[in-house]
Amino acid sequence: MTLESALQGITCPVVTPFDEDSKRVDEAAFGAIVEDLVANDIDGVFSCGTAGEFASLTADERRRVHELAVEHADGSVPVLAGAGATTVSETLEHIEAAAAVGADAAVVVPPYFHTANDPAGNRRFFETVADASPLPLLLYNIPLCTGRRIHLETVESVATHENVIGLKDSGGDLQYFLSVIRRTPDSFLVLQGFDTLVLPSIRMGGDGGVNTLSNVAPAQYAELYETADRRRAREVQDAVASLFESCAEYGFAPGTKTALASRGGIPSDTVRLPLVSVPEEGRATIATQVEAVLNA
Repeated sequence: MTLESALQGITCPVVTPFDEDSKRVDEAAFGAIVEDLVANDIDGVFSCGTAGEFASLTADERRRVHELAVEHADGSVPVLAGAGATTVSETLEHIEAAAAVGADAAVVVPPYFHTANDPAGNRRFFETVADASPLPLLLYNIPLCTGRRIHLETVESVATHENVIGLKDSGGDLQYFLSVIRRTPDSFLVLQGFDTLVLPSIRMGGDGGVNTLSNVAPAQYAELYETADRRRAREVQDAVASLFESCAEYGFAPGTKTALASRGGIPSDTVRLPLVSVPEEGRATIATQVEAVLNA
């Protein structure tokens, strides 16, 4: 099986659990999450993504989290390693560290803060990273965090690079997603990162999803992708929608951690500054929504 075919399904961007004062990564809790995902038929794991609070981790912590993901996935599913950074050199350092511990691919965002003053800047950034990367790359479109989306022309151009395997689209714009499908080769993976759009995206030609709430309900997400029962798929998607909206309100890392803690998946929902935990008034709502998803 190729990496591209292995990733046709649901990949989970794994949260990074911390101890109660957020000073250390809770390695045992992280490993337990990954093992639970594999046991519940998730198709890939993505360490140090947005929900994994990569921007709040040191370089050593990021490397260790990737290493834990590889260790606990144990060859059952591919491991995608987040390599988000603002420079080519730092991005490649993160990729090389991930490759050294056995990750299968790296996930790369366009530079943030200093966003490209011309689309050609992002194209050249991706091409330069891809030319030197020891791992295949998945592009990551997340305009909420990077300031603007990756231009369609940029995706179309970079999609032909032999070291670029696909795109995770977390922009929430289904028309953009479908345009990427139309303008890239059939072998180029197009994965939906917006949880409420997973079902329509799959039905309209997408290759799967990279979805934060699969941390909480991996079996339900696997069923959402695999089932041929259209009514059943819609039931699961509808149940996910309310929880997704709450997580969007409180932030995806804090919301997902609270949701996961509510079902006993992690011992603490602590996040690192500048993120703050979900306030008390939101916890009961999230717990109720988690139950609805698990019982869908």
